[in-house]
Amino acid sequence: MNFTHEKRQFLSKPDKSSIKRIDKAILPLVKKINSNPAYYTTSSCSGRIILMKETGKKQENVFLFRSHEKVNFKEIKQALDSAARKSKGTIYIKHEPCIMHVACRNFDSAIKLVNTARNSGWKKSGIISRRNIIETLSTETLAAPAADKGKIITNDDYLKTLINECNKKLKQTKNKIKNLTISLKN
Repeated sequence: MNFTHEKRQFLSKPDKSSIKRIDKAILPLVKKINSNPAYYTTSSCSGRIILMKETGKKQENVFLFRSHEKVNFKEIKQALDSAARKSKGTIYIKHEPCIMHVACRNFDSAIKLVNTARNSGWKKSGIISRRNIIETLSTETLAAPAADKGKIITNDDYLKTLINECNKKLKQTKNKIKNLTISLKN
């Protein structure tokens, strides 16, 4: 199967992500990449702030709260209170950075996109498959336990600090998305 046919076929499939759509913050970048005949995105996330049950294995229902936008103390506190009452395990507050996977027509186009991503601040970018699939990964991460065995283990001041840090990291991630989008236009 040639690359153009593979791209057309892949992009015509329904979105398999848990939210069933591309995040608003990364949509311009995804459209820019997909408009180039040498590339198509296979997955993407613009970065998110989450409350997550730590299970040690891939499992459904581990996300107790998820936002791709800035969050505030009240919404996180309410979600954490509710989740802690229902959970016997550890609950983490996390900021996960932007990640994107892109299929490339050939090795040269893969190297070109990896270099563009790295020059735009995406330091953890590289080719991850012999099929010329690249992964672009931003570096802004944060993970801290917030509840354990049904009890919240952070005080409000510390939780506010964690939320502020998550919001800062989300803003940095979105700036990197914009920078890469601009770099690809050039």
